[in-house]
Amino acid sequence: MKKDQLLTRLTDDQLITRRRALLAGAAALGAVGTAGVFALGPGGKAPRSAAPAAGPAVRRPLKPSVYRLQPLTGYGPPRAAPGRTPVRSRPLLSVSGLGRTMVLTFDDGPDPRYTPDILDTLRAYDVPAMFFVCGEMAAAHPGLLRRMADEGHVVGNHTWSHPLLTRLGRARIRSEMESTCEIVDRTYGEWPRWFRAPYGAWNRAAFQIGADLGMEPLAWTVDTLDWTEPGTRTIVDRVEDGAAPGVVVLSHDAGGDRSQSVRALRRYLPALLDAGYHVTVPRRHQV
Repeated sequence: MKKDQLLTRLTDDQLITRRRALLAGAAALGAVGTAGVFALGPGGKAPRSAAPAAGPAVRRPLKPSVYRLQPLTGYGPPRAAPGRTPVRSRPLLSVSGLGRTMVLTFDDGPDPRYTPDILDTLRAYDVPAMFFVCGEMAAAHPGLLRRMADEGHVVGNHTWSHPLLTRLGRARIRSEMESTCEIVDRTYGEWPRWFRAPYGAWNRAAFQIGADLGMEPLAWTVDTLDWTEPGTRTIVDRVEDGAAPGVVVLSHDAGGDRSQSVRALRRYLPALLDAGYHVTVPRRHQV
């Protein structure tokens, strides 16, 4: 099939319906791999409830919490011949860097209802972020990818249609990833250097094909679970509780109602900066 035939543009309502159905199926699977839908805390305990506290808000110190994935994988220098992307067996979970460095990432977009507001907030604080985009959304909204390029953000590959890669054959996985690389290259102006498997569902084929396409697999350290629409305060608490050097935060700018994610960013980003965190995007030598 020609690439142009893949550039089908679904309506926003169709995309939202598809995302919700897929997310419901993924939730039933539980944690998939080391970067699954839900993370376990120390000792294998489930995360504590994050319901908003009653009474006036109290500013709490930023500290690590059970919302961070256990650091089981993703560390150590890449092992590959010079100029070649290593084939990993697990995704990277964190970044390294001087001082209190953190990375903010947003999946599933771009969506014209929410991505512009997120970009506006990032621009207001002069902070770059990573956007793991779906090819079908990028094809439908190319202007948002061009804005990401103009404003210094990094665009990664989140497949074309957000499927569970663990249920696909190699040819379909390659089509999903390669088609997205091509639309990002044409629109954003640079071939993506990072990819993220939908739902954190990785397999050997995904790692191998990603490396063949010149991309590193990046997961996350703090999952806001914003796709469950838990409330703005809960999202803010999860980011602030999980803040620590090297942390990669997962949020979404599409795939459903992301108004809570937009409002949460406006609250936790200045708090992170006030606490001395340097919010940036990774380079390959930093992982």
